[in-house]
Amino acid sequence: MRSGAKIGIITGVSVVVLAGGGYGAYSLMGGSGSGSSDGKKARTVVAEPPSADQAASGAKDFLAAWASGDIAKAAALTDDPATATTALTAFKDSVKPSALTLTPAGPATPQAFASATGTPTPAKPTGAASAAPSGTGTPGATDSPSATPGPTGVLMGFKARAEFEGTSRVWDYNGFLNVVKMSDNTPAVHWAPSVIHPHLSGAETIATQQVFAPPSTVVDRNGKPLQGASLTPALMASLQDNARKLLPPDPNKDQDAGSAVVITDPAGKTAPDKLFTIVEPKPGKPFKVTIDNTVQAAAEKAMTDLGGKSGSIVAIEPSTGQVLAFANAPATGQNRAFTGLLAPGSTMKIVTSTALLEAGINPDTVVACPEKSSNPVAIPNDFPGAFPNNTLQQDFMVSCNTAFINQGLTSLRPETLAATAKDVYGIGLEWKTGLPNADGKVPATPGSKDEQAMNYIGQGKVQMNPLAIASITATVQSGAFKQPILVAGLPQQQAARQIAPDVATKLRAMMNATAVGGTAKDVMAGITDNAGAKTGSAEVQGASTTNSWFTAFRGNIAVAAEVQGGGHGVDAAGPAVASLLKAAAGR
Repeated sequence: MRSGAKIGIITGVSVVVLAGGGYGAYSLMGGSGSGSSDGKKARTVVAEPPSADQAASGAKDFLAAWASGDIAKAAALTDDPATATTALTAFKDSVKPSALTLTPAGPATPQAFASATGTPTPAKPTGAASAAPSGTGTPGATDSPSATPGPTGVLMGFKARAEFEGTSRVWDYNGFLNVVKMSDNTPAVHWAPSVIHPHLSGAETIATQQVFAPPSTVVDRNGKPLQGASLTPALMASLQDNARKLLPPDPNKDQDAGSAVVITDPAGKTAPDKLFTIVEPKPGKPFKVTIDNTVQAAAEKAMTDLGGKSGSIVAIEPSTGQVLAFANAPATGQNRAFTGLLAPGSTMKIVTSTALLEAGINPDTVVACPEKSSNPVAIPNDFPGAFPNNTLQQDFMVSCNTAFINQGLTSLRPETLAATAKDVYGIGLEWKTGLPNADGKVPATPGSKDEQAMNYIGQGKVQMNPLAIASITATVQSGAFKQPILVAGLPQQQAARQIAPDVATKLRAMMNATAVGGTAKDVMAGITDNAGAKTGSAEVQGASTTNSWFTAFRGNIAVAAEVQGGGHGVDAAGPAVASLLKAAAGR
């Protein structure tokens, strides 16, 4: 292989080679043709274009200096030596070609430049002539087709060939530069990033960097090709991109890397532009997610069975926080399972019960269930009659709104519900699941007694999605909050404190009683062993039918679903959750 850098420009049959290897060391200022002496009038761009001979000479001299490694001289042959020096030096240091050959190609057409840049219609090249004095202004500031034209230049083409150490591959591309006329009647290259490469513009950078092959395929937790209509290509691409950013560095990652010349936007507004692959990366490995295809298939079917209603469902493994499945109806619309925000109705009573249990109320404590609540705007139940001798567990089983409101207003401070949701269940900790998700919301300081009352029963300003409710249920089942994730190894937020073991035990018993003999008994029939559930229905302003919510756990799986306009929890969301639990039997 080469031991040094060969830099040359072909003009006819001659090749100029820089001896001694590499680009050599050149001053960034001064040097041959680098500037003017004290008192000499500054060179400026004039409106008159250069002659054909001047344009050819200006392009040839600039390319010869650049190819030979004389950056100072090349920069001096532009209308912005300072900016050109910085850019050419960055190209040398960041792209690191071992040999560079630049061949003048004569006059070029706007159509050719437009084709090289990907511009949809012919336009002047980035770096068309500017009326700004040499060394001032922003090169290319007037280059957009809609901008006021600058002075006329002559568009010239050239052919570039770069070679790299360690490979026989060569990078060939067509370049373009605009030659303008200066006030001293000499030609100069109008400097712009596109002189380096037609795709380069603005603050973008060009460099040789590591590249990796995309994963060969996306697989589920068992290594099988991922399946599921809701697992859209766009979502999986987003998941892979986020996982790369969030996962800890892989110590063996470099072994699989290749290298390429890449244009990058430091602001991240545009995707990296890979111009040339120097060394091919090793084939990508499968990208494994936490989804279980069997559970995912059940989730998809549950959503299909809604008969056209909108809804979503999430299943979580309580012991790890790993998401086993999520599905949406419609499958290709919003990922409402993660990003939707709706009032969760009585499923929120799991959190309210947690706060009450921590405040000293026990499942067998008598908590009356009157017909209406005691707050100023009285709230009724979904059923008639009063039950003054109900216990807290019985209130939970029948989902008595008035009992939870009255006891909450009596036993809890206004901020307690939000604190419990965050400190025990991690609600509002800005989860990084691998996909965009909306964090659940529980107002920290309710504005009134009425708002506080509504929050206790999952109405008011409380907002959740199935991801959040499934996580709450998973926390009850396992006794510890494990932030949901879609890729094993992703960082997981830690809750401020774990739920007290005796509180978790009592909550599991209350949820089991609901599954066995409460509002969830019909849909949970036959799947009540090591299981628990909570129903919910949420009123929506302007809608005649409530949204249906349901959450349950069985063994090492916790599930939550919502169905827009689905009615009571057992009407739509309940059957969806139950069908998934049955399909996942044995987990």
